[in-house]
Amino acid sequence: MLQQTQVATVIDYYTRWMQKWPTLQALAQASLEEVNELWAGLGYYSRGKRLQEAARKVVSELAGRMPRTAEDLQKLLPGVGRYTAGAIASISYGQATGVVDGNVIRVLCRLRCVGADSSSPAVIDRLWDMANVLVDKSRPGDFNQALMELGATVCVPKSPLCGECPVKQHCQAWRRVEKELAFASQKLLGKAPPVPDVEDCATEPWDSSLGVTNFPRKAAKKPPRAMRTATCVLERRGCHGAPEYLIVQRPSSGLLAGLWEFPSLPLAQDLQEEKEREELADHLQAWIGRPVAAAGLQFIGEVIHVFSHIHQTYVVYSLHLDGDVTLDPALSPSRWVTEHEFHTSAVSTAMKKVLKAHEKQRRKESSPVKGSKRKRGAKAQGAGSPCPGTQLSIHAFLRAPTGP
Repeated sequence: MLQQTQVATVIDYYTRWMQKWPTLQALAQASLEEVNELWAGLGYYSRGKRLQEAARKVVSELAGRMPRTAEDLQKLLPGVGRYTAGAIASISYGQATGVVDGNVIRVLCRLRCVGADSSSPAVIDRLWDMANVLVDKSRPGDFNQALMELGATVCVPKSPLCGECPVKQHCQAWRRVEKELAFASQKLLGKAPPVPDVEDCATEPWDSSLGVTNFPRKAAKKPPRAMRTATCVLERRGCHGAPEYLIVQRPSSGLLAGLWEFPSLPLAQDLQEEKEREELADHLQAWIGRPVAAAGLQFIGEVIHVFSHIHQTYVVYSLHLDGDVTLDPALSPSRWVTEHEFHTSAVSTAMKKVLKAHEKQRRKESSPVKGSKRKRGAKAQGAGSPCPGTQLSIHAFLRAPTGP
């Protein structure tokens, strides 16, 4: 859970997870649907899937016994990489093996003035070699946790606390900063500066204003690729008059694998709105088994959601269906859900944004004074941003809130 996710975010998820599945055996018996429901909102959903797969393998193939070396953990358990294997083996089983995470990378790169791209495989391998040499053979778990904690609390990305660092005398980046300060002081006093060391004559880039934060160095981050997806909130009246929504299950592999979403269709970039509506209408017809008029799709707005590598724009439409609808069982699993069932299902944060945009539009249309229409192509709305036509009537302003 802590991979690519902060501790503050993980705590509640971890607590709920351990209450529901306190043992490997309990997790192994869970369904992927249950796992996704509990993981919903945490992101990187393949982590939960791999965690359950690993539990099943330990129970069914390894007689319930966890592998106890970094080599076996990485080789035998799906989803366990080099870092996770090293952390488990050293902390839980006392194996003298190092660990390298983002915090450790930062500490080691500053200690040794590593000027190459710290994300390159060759540099990562070198850092692992360093970590394996440095690890305390008698207390590997404590040492690794201390090294990670040093990076998390002292040797931080910005404004590091070098004055409080217990290993600053061994840090080449700190020594270089100290030498620069001494050189500047001697120059200010008009004294002859000391002869620079050979190591200080290196030609790698160095910005004196950055100090130790010159390291680690990373290659320029690639911008996330842009994607557009047409999404339709299909709504009907349930047996008690409350609205119900159609959700469908995504494929079992790929982005957001196994999660539920509103019927959605990837779009080509710069597709005209009319063509966009037609393609979405054809896609919906396959789900509900009857023709859908493109003109009947109501445009709600655009919702932005940024994944780690994708800048996703959801072009949101809605369609109210009258009468019974027979869903095609040959297609992916699908079902009608109430609003409460939707939020307790394994749906992504992005789909929750989509439903929120739809509900805001519905409340706006039911208000006593209609807001102005918003043109297509206006500023897209993201999480927490106001719905199209944010100028409220006095009635809407004074009305008690209807939701969180």
